[in-house]
Amino acid sequence: MKALVLSGGTGTRLRPFTYSTAKQLLPVANKSVLQHCLENIRECGIIEVGIVVGDHGEQIAQFIGDGGRFGLNITYIRQEEPLGLAHCIALATDFLGSEDFVMYLGDNVLADGIEEHAEEFRARRPDATVLVSAVDDPRAYGVAELAPDGTVGRLTEKPQEPRSNLAVIGVYFFTAAIHASVAAISPSARGELEVTDAIQHAIEAGGTVTVQRYRGYWKDTGNPEDLLECNRELLSRLETTVEGEVDEETTIEGSVVIAADAKVSRSQLRGPLVIGSGSVVSDSIIGPDVSVGENCVLNGARVAESILLEGVTAHSIPDLRRSIVGRFADLSVADHAQPCRLIVGDHARAEVTP
Repeated sequence: MKALVLSGGTGTRLRPFTYSTAKQLLPVANKSVLQHCLENIRECGIIEVGIVVGDHGEQIAQFIGDGGRFGLNITYIRQEEPLGLAHCIALATDFLGSEDFVMYLGDNVLADGIEEHAEEFRARRPDATVLVSAVDDPRAYGVAELAPDGTVGRLTEKPQEPRSNLAVIGVYFFTAAIHASVAAISPSARGELEVTDAIQHAIEAGGTVTVQRYRGYWKDTGNPEDLLECNRELLSRLETTVEGEVDEETTIEGSVVIAADAKVSRSQLRGPLVIGSGSVVSDSIIGPDVSVGENCVLNGARVAESILLEGVTAHSIPDLRRSIVGRFADLSVADHAQPCRLIVGDHARAEVTP
């Protein structure tokens, strides 16, 4: 089995970060969303991975490389413009060949892995298997309607009147039979080759399409709120690991991860939280639910429920909450005691005044 990871798209809902960073490289618990995907794939015993990339392709290739550090062999496949998920399959035809494959959306986090689902697909080998999860409002998703025998009777993309609450989430398993269905469909009203249309074609052609319900934690990290929620969930799973330097005046509560070469002094650390390598924290109260990236400098800062990317500098921040701060941003607050929230991109300079 091979894997096809989709890492294109413009990520408009995650601006300003996606002006300079691929959305799949944004971190949760100090690890990029794409890295979480690749680790799940490797746990399934899959080695050969194709990554479909768009405008940020060079950045993704620089971060992932040839895949060796993840135990993978990576092939990059360029998609010039976002023309749909099924279009990605068409572009990857030569890479995929006649093998079964898992298609994984690179901005989705499935925190409990997909290994058991891969094993079930390998054992049964239907033409396609879609992972689904019950959601409150399925109108924003592809929706699976089940036939009486439990197979998929129909898939509908973003229906205004859903006939099921089973949302198709970001992982699909296919045999090579899907290629004929991809070749047979036409672009949808929004100009894209929809994977739901390809799967529906397979059903109507007599193929077997099954569902597997994902009962672990799943999140499409498509906007800042989802990114913060996912960060909070993954931090809650960490166990305390202190490899950096912590002085005797610092107190630690809860699960805290401090990477090597980080330094913390005269501070309160309230887990769950993670502090990246090379970061320096002094006279601060950090946490809960905070990810501090590598090489950050926090002095006199109070931060909770936030993601600080690499190289952030924050001085005299009395109460920063539910914030996402881009790489190498510089923050300061002038005589301001009220809680504040910031969503600022890379290399920004932000000063909050009363």
